[in-house]
Amino acid sequence: MASTVITDKRPGYGRLLRTPGALSFLLPGFAARQPFAMLTIGIVLLVQHTTGSFGSAGAVAAVTGVSMALFAPQSGKLADRFGQRAVLIPGVLVHTASVSLLVALALSGAPLWALFLAAVPSGASVPQVGPMVRARWAAKLDGTPLMPTAAAFESVTDEFTFVVGPVLATALCTGIHPAAGLIAEAALTLVGGLFFAAQRATQPAYGLTAATGHGSGEPHRSALSIPGVRVLVVAFLGIGSVFGGMQVSLTAFTEEIGNPGANGLLYGIFAAGNMLAGIAMGAIAWKTGPRRRLILGYAGLTVAASLLWTAHSMLLLGALGLVVGLCIAPALITGYTIVETLIPASARTEAFTWLTGAVALGQAAAVTVAGRLADAHGASTGFLVPMAGTALALTTLLALRSRLRPREASRVAARGIGHRVPVAVD
Repeated sequence: MASTVITDKRPGYGRLLRTPGALSFLLPGFAARQPFAMLTIGIVLLVQHTTGSFGSAGAVAAVTGVSMALFAPQSGKLADRFGQRAVLIPGVLVHTASVSLLVALALSGAPLWALFLAAVPSGASVPQVGPMVRARWAAKLDGTPLMPTAAAFESVTDEFTFVVGPVLATALCTGIHPAAGLIAEAALTLVGGLFFAAQRATQPAYGLTAATGHGSGEPHRSALSIPGVRVLVVAFLGIGSVFGGMQVSLTAFTEEIGNPGANGLLYGIFAAGNMLAGIAMGAIAWKTGPRRRLILGYAGLTVAASLLWTAHSMLLLGALGLVVGLCIAPALITGYTIVETLIPASARTEAFTWLTGAVALGQAAAVTVAGRLADAHGASTGFLVPMAGTALALTTLLALRSRLRPREASRVAARGIGHRVPVAVD
């Protein structure tokens, strides 16, 4: 169902936001996607307060992240088959109840295994609103050159939540009560998720309609069966290692220097750099193909992440965090742009959730390892995790970059991905 939006050579954010019906799902979607930004840091701050261990806090947060990574693609498959509303409503209800249970157990001094048990449904039920919003854009803008702008806008929105979410969670946990961050996360999920689910008019087609309604005539197939999607999953695992490693290591660093309140500021600087780069990505008419942009951007991210462990002052760490943030957005945005050229319409939401889940899984692994390193060897050693994660992912990207070619050249033109330059071949 192509939009009637009129496009030009350089479609901007203003034109994108004038797409009929866009604001109806963007505003509630913004509130409902806060869990991804608030959940991990909220768990780390609460469990570290109740147990006194960053390792324990990181382990509980990691269980949540692994659960989210494993269940997110299944949620995407169900949304593609039965519709977003059918998946979202029970999901937000289970999530709110699970997070409430986790808070109660942590405050009551429950053993670690009990926190692990509560963390599983808390992570598994995180609503995949970001991928659902991207799927709505893809359905609405099919065949127009606004899709890259929409991808950039969604990454900016994601990064804005990573500015607001951790800062808000940290402020609530340190200024009001250690559990306040998770309580706010659960409330935002419930209210925003239900309002988002109520927007039926913009819900993309699902089931058999999705498989054939866009002229593809293709039966449904798993997004993960496509080699290029698997390569992007590895790249997004590396990005997740940056998010997780930064969250734990910045918290440990500010505790180490006796200024825990600065954690939100430092993470906000990192996320602000990400957001600013995302805004720029949507405004530039690129002359290089997305595959090359992804590799160059990822190389910059790897170099910047490799310097974090050398920082021993707030000023230097803030500056390096800003640079790392500036490098993440190009990789994220380009990855989402590329995946749209690799998948059939019937696997859109699932493909987006595989990438989102990969970020969550990388974040979970990084939180665990960085927490152990920070406990045993000091805060700065936790920053070795983003360095290792991005280096491994970059190596994979370079070795398997040929798998990121679009499914077919004609589809690139049809989607509008190559409206500025031919991007079928880098």
